Amino acid sequence: MTIHKEGKLIIPIAFFFIAVVDAFIYFFLKDFAIFYYLMAASLIFAGLIVFFFRIPEREIERDENLVLAPADGKIVVIKEVFEKEYFNDNRLQVSIFMSPLNIHQNRAPIGGVVAYVKHFRGVYYPAFVDKSSELNERCSTVFKLKNGIEVLSRQIAGTVARRICTYIVPGDKVEQGNEYGFIRFGSRVDLFLPLETKINVKMNEKTVGGKTIIATL
Repeated sequence: MTIHKEGKLIIPIAFFFIAVVDAFIYFFLKDFAIFYYLMAASLIFAGLIVFFFRIPEREIERDENLVLAPADGKIVVIKEVFEKEYFNDNRLQVSIFMSPLNIHQNRAPIGGVVAYVKHFRGVYYPAFVDKSSELNERCSTVFKLKNGIEVLSRQIAGTVARRICTYIVPGDKVEQGNEYGFIRFGSRVDLFLPLETKINVKMNEKTVGGKTIIATL
């Protein structure tokens, strides 16, 4: 297990501010019982920050007939919708909610060429509500197989998440299961699939990025 590159930027800054707060706690509250509770809370908070940016090693079994989970989390939406940003037709939407305790690395659901990437500014509704898919800050990425099948993966910022990172651009070639982005602190990823796709997950099922089979194309 390693620390994600986003964490290598955030963790030192977070630890500096924690140290400053701890110094104030020590000088002004060291003679009170609450001092020990606050210091314990500080250590736990520091541990959670490191825990958030953890990245485990995973073996990816690639198959161009399968759609793999782009993120760790829980299935919160499975339904047919009209996708109006890119496809302009009906698609099957499968959404994964990522809590602050989940790994927030995003992985390519299929391999192929990146056909489209677009970032939208927006509001910050809780990521588990439906309207967050179209109103929240988000970034849509379309992956295209050699046979022409396209899958849209939409990273969505939530109430706590304030930064969406996407590391690929149109024209890039990606391997299924490889990292393509990261979302900081609680979020959601929506997949938009062809209607003939066979969905292999159910509501509230836990997913593992790059491992769980979301659908068969």
